[in-house]
Amino acid sequence: MAGPTIPDPLRTASPLFLREPEIRKGIELLYFGYSHLTRSVDDALAVQGLGRAHHRALYFIARQPGLTVSELLALLAITKQSLGRVLGDLAERGLVEMRPGDRDRRQRLLRLTAEGNALETVLFDQLRERLSAAYASAGQGAVGGFWAVLEGLIPDEERARIAMLGR
Repeated sequence: MAGPTIPDPLRTASPLFLREPEIRKGIELLYFGYSHLTRSVDDALAVQGLGRAHHRALYFIARQPGLTVSELLALLAITKQSLGRVLGDLAERGLVEMRPGDRDRRQRLLRLTAEGNALETVLFDQLRERLSAAYASAGQGAVGGFWAVLEGLIPDEERARIAMLGR
């Protein structure tokens, strides 16, 4: 029978967790963790001649088929010009299709093609593998705390829009 686990001082927050060293450690871990997570899909994207902006678009279109270009623009917080280039690349490669809105023909509704779904699934599986391993290592309680911290970084006025993705 294993004895009680001893807290790892490198993984346990100081009671003074709002001091500069703790804030800097959080920033560094967030930066490097996200950097390594996104790098895990870079090779698969490169094979397609795509980058991270393309991946973000694929991800959110997969999460919400029928998303409008305007809604995607708001989610990604990039310029219209950048989004136009990204969507043009994805459409040219047969990964995304755009069609007019049902009620407003000026709207452009986005949906992944079968090829787009296949690529997004491959990319998601790679991210899921990395994130699942990190979640398992940290434990269930830490996952909820991690989500709470990340949600705390999102401005209140954006939380409802982001929460809609999960529905």
